[in-house]
Amino acid sequence: MKSKPAVVALAGQPNCGKSTVFNMLTGARQHVANYPGVTVEKKTGIFTAHSQSYELVDLPGTYALTSYSLEERVTRDFLFSQEPDLAVGVVDASNLTRHLAFLLQVMEMGRPVLAVMNKMDVARRANIQLDLSALEDKLQVPVIPTVGSSGQGKQELQEAIHQSVQGKASIAANPVDYGSLEKDILALRFSLEQFNVASPATSRWLAVKLLEGDTQAREWLQEHADQAQELLAEADSRSREFAQDHGQSVQQHTGLCRYNRAKEIHDAISSAQSTRLARFTDRIDSIVCHKLLGPIILVAVIYLLYQLSIVQGYKVTNYTWPILEWIKGLVASVLPQSGFVFDPVLRSLGLWFMDSVNALLNYIPIFLILFALIAFLEDVGYMPRMAFLMDRLFKRFGLHGQSTLPMVLGGVYVGGCAVPAVMSTKGIPDDRARLATILIIPMLNCLAKVPLYILLVNAYFPGHKGLAMFFISTITLFMALPVAKILSMTVLKNRETAPFLMEMPSYHLPTVKGVLGRSLERTWLFVRKIVTIVAAVAVIVFVLLRFPGLNEQQEADYAQRAGQAVAAFQDALQGTPYAGELPDQTAVMRLLRFQDEYKQARRQVGSRQESEQINKKFEAKNPDFYTIVKRGRKPAAARQAGRAVQTLDRERMSLRREIRSQRIDASFLGQIGRALEPVTQWAGFNWRINVSLLSALAAKESLVATLGAIYQQDEDSSGSLESRMKEQEKGYTPLHALALILFMALYPPCLATLIGIKIQTLSTKWMLFSLAYQISLGIGVAVLIFSGGQALGLSGLQAMFGFYALMVLITIGMGLIPHAKRQQDDR
Repeated sequence: MKSKPAVVALAGQPNCGKSTVFNMLTGARQHVANYPGVTVEKKTGIFTAHSQSYELVDLPGTYALTSYSLEERVTRDFLFSQEPDLAVGVVDASNLTRHLAFLLQVMEMGRPVLAVMNKMDVARRANIQLDLSALEDKLQVPVIPTVGSSGQGKQELQEAIHQSVQGKASIAANPVDYGSLEKDILALRFSLEQFNVASPATSRWLAVKLLEGDTQAREWLQEHADQAQELLAEADSRSREFAQDHGQSVQQHTGLCRYNRAKEIHDAISSAQSTRLARFTDRIDSIVCHKLLGPIILVAVIYLLYQLSIVQGYKVTNYTWPILEWIKGLVASVLPQSGFVFDPVLRSLGLWFMDSVNALLNYIPIFLILFALIAFLEDVGYMPRMAFLMDRLFKRFGLHGQSTLPMVLGGVYVGGCAVPAVMSTKGIPDDRARLATILIIPMLNCLAKVPLYILLVNAYFPGHKGLAMFFISTITLFMALPVAKILSMTVLKNRETAPFLMEMPSYHLPTVKGVLGRSLERTWLFVRKIVTIVAAVAVIVFVLLRFPGLNEQQEADYAQRAGQAVAAFQDALQGTPYAGELPDQTAVMRLLRFQDEYKQARRQVGSRQESEQINKKFEAKNPDFYTIVKRGRKPAAARQAGRAVQTLDRERMSLRREIRSQRIDASFLGQIGRALEPVTQWAGFNWRINVSLLSALAAKESLVATLGAIYQQDEDSSGSLESRMKEQEKGYTPLHALALILFMALYPPCLATLIGIKIQTLSTKWMLFSLAYQISLGIGVAVLIFSGGQALGLSGLQAMFGFYALMVLITIGMGLIPHAKRQQDDR
């Protein structure tokens, strides 16, 4: 029987190179998932030493082993409850003091520990000289030097892990002396042992955590000790007395003691030259974190990040989208063929599904660039500086400094995308702020909302386009910040918060392999998760938009009109050599499909040589059809037939648009749109607008397309959608348009964003809450603008100014309301 692999936990602070050490040990034998019930990634791998298998668990990078952020709770809970055979603490050799402080916390839990001194190459370049033998004596644990990015130290580390596990490595006793707190620790330990409280960690560690007021330690005690309340009362009493006697909390005292112990070890085993890197980091921080220059640099970095990921990422989709369309074409080729005006349901469903999936896969270039840039900023060390600069403002609204990046990506001004924005909230350590950020991101100006904004501004604010776009671009932030504050004070008030960490890692250059590896890994996780969800949702939306469909009389009428169009086409061919070759609708459809394939192939042409190859291919396929549809000079009969084909194709497209519009009108969504009119009329929305808004739940981009299908062009209306909408909605005013603009600004997340919310929160509840609260909020604001504006006799422009001033005042007022006090432990 095969023995079960020994479990080795890999722990360390962010930017210590833990992932490179993990990859060095496990290679391709890795598995990535999520820890049960949380969004934190769980990465495991297998390696072998002396024919013994070891399961390596890469714990989330954390700055401490408290219980504030999800990452901290997951890491601490694994070390506490899972009791791994060995804990491997990864230390950045170029930033020793801070990382030693973390290692001491791991050692305090009473686990067998092995220390990895990683980034030894960085330390050497900074002229940092370390006495590793002295470090082993100080820590009383094995110390192995490595350079994870290049694989140096791999064999030595595997051997040390094997020896530590097989030899049951010794456990360091009392690695930190807490001075004046020791008598309280000893007394509480005595009480715990007296009541036979058997902690998976040492009783000393549990006593320290209880004195610190640690949430998870208190919860564990309540679950596992009959005298929990008595013990907690003693711990609280001792903590209060200590704070009164010493003028600082137990948390502050223990954090300072750990830091002083780490610094003492650092000074004893390193040369004086070891401060060079710190001086280099301090010089950069004097500029990057400067009161005036810091925000300017932050704006520049964010602008560059936005330009590279969103703007340039969208440009890259110009090259990837044809690939997705080609895949769609392959799928279309195996589906039942299209009809002249009616397509088989299987074909319609298959193409709808491909469109839904492609709409999400189209984000891949953006994600690859975005995640690579985030990984680069993380490894360089700038991400904590970004959070530091914005935390002071954002915390007034229940947000976090690290909410900056997601909000910028979501469209703080105009042109963002909610999907990558929601996905980038993963790094926010404050659970309350992370959820608040996720819930307000859909309120920002994603690029998909812009077509509707442009449509309504051009149609109803033609003389004030610049003013209207400035209003749209900035009003969303003045709505999102107060909403974040309200959410954090109500539905999110009981969520865990995390203190903001002031300590900053040293700057260093990341590796290309590490950056690209994390980018590919995070993108693949997103793709793998969304496709299965899209499959179900796409079918539901398809059914709601298509059925119950046309009745028999309507289908007969459209079939008759289709027959008339084909007959007119055949009449137009009389007198040409092609008259007898297209005797019925089936033959005509072969010609139309040939023309569609030829046009599609021509779109991929990049050179004259490719154009000639395509022409030869289609000429060989059907010489007569090719003569009719080809470009350039051709015989008179072919020109006559070509004009007839174009007329027929236009008539066919017109019939298909009418059918689509009528199906939407009669569909379940269309019926719901009419049923909603008694409510939405107060916001100025009729059933046509309702149907468009409902269809946009799948994707915001579909809203304008649906409006285009509903406001069909006829003989008396001009070609532009703006003009058709104004002509067919005679009673619409700028006040109607403003209400619709603000509803769209607050509109619920699209399908892709909802999936992102589900992935990031691991909760259907929060996904549905995001949908419901934004619908309610959007309707409320639209009713306020439309019905309130009408009651006050305001024009659209007056209502715009009034609402803007109101929201600015509300934002300032909400920012002044004191929030629940955030814990101020600097650790």
